[in-house]
Amino acid sequence: MAADALQPTLPGDVRLMNATALLLAFIGSAALAAALLLWVAKQPPFALQSIRIEGEITRNSVSTIRANAAPHLAGHFFSLDLARAKRAFEAVPWVRQAVVRRVWPNRLHVQLEEHHAAAFWETENGAEKLVNTFGEVFQANPGDVEDESLPTLQGPEGSSARLLMLVQRLQPVVAPLDMRIERLEMSGRASLRAELDDGAEIEIGRGNDDEIVERVRRFVATLPQVIAQHQQRPLVYADLRHNDGYAVRLKGISTTVPAAAGGK
Repeated sequence: MAADALQPTLPGDVRLMNATALLLAFIGSAALAAALLLWVAKQPPFALQSIRIEGEITRNSVSTIRANAAPHLAGHFFSLDLARAKRAFEAVPWVRQAVVRRVWPNRLHVQLEEHHAAAFWETENGAEKLVNTFGEVFQANPGDVEDESLPTLQGPEGSSARLLMLVQRLQPVVAPLDMRIERLEMSGRASLRAELDDGAEIEIGRGNDDEIVERVRRFVATLPQVIAQHQQRPLVYADLRHNDGYAVRLKGISTTVPAAAGGK
């Protein structure tokens, strides 16, 4: 008879007790190991000792950035929430993007990208924000902008990128008039209105970007002829929304230019 056949079979409840004991022992060992690791991680060598900040740091000093972000950096090297740390640094004025990573054993490395103002942004309630070169509206002190010639944009939420692109395309179009666009607005129906730096207003109307640029181009090409016919009176207002031309109001006089003259 085989030797293993002589060994008694353990009752089912005994086998269950043994399996349970092994499982509990494993869970206990894992919990003990986790507690030990947690205790080790909380020791002084793993507490955050320094934050290295690099990248674009022209609008804020390193000390200012640290002072703004540090109160939101809770935890130690292992437990620090990097997503939350990223948001903390990006909440600092003028910071567009932050890349945060751990550096063993107790440091953070932060790479910053700043906003570069391309235009002012006027909200519906009249508050002033800024638009960066990506067409994104951001909150910062407009008084910190050195270039006072930046245009002001105003429009529905989500229209800032298109308005910035349009004003950048239209500025060289109106340049032959020795003027620049000081303000570009978009209505809720996507109709455009521009204000030049001499105070003249232009109702541009709706259309895709190429249609709008071409409409303004034709207007600029014919406007000097119109002004010359009226003793060089300065432009006060123009309406380019007509199908058969455009209407203008010069200082002291109004006129409508037919499509044959190149308007729309």
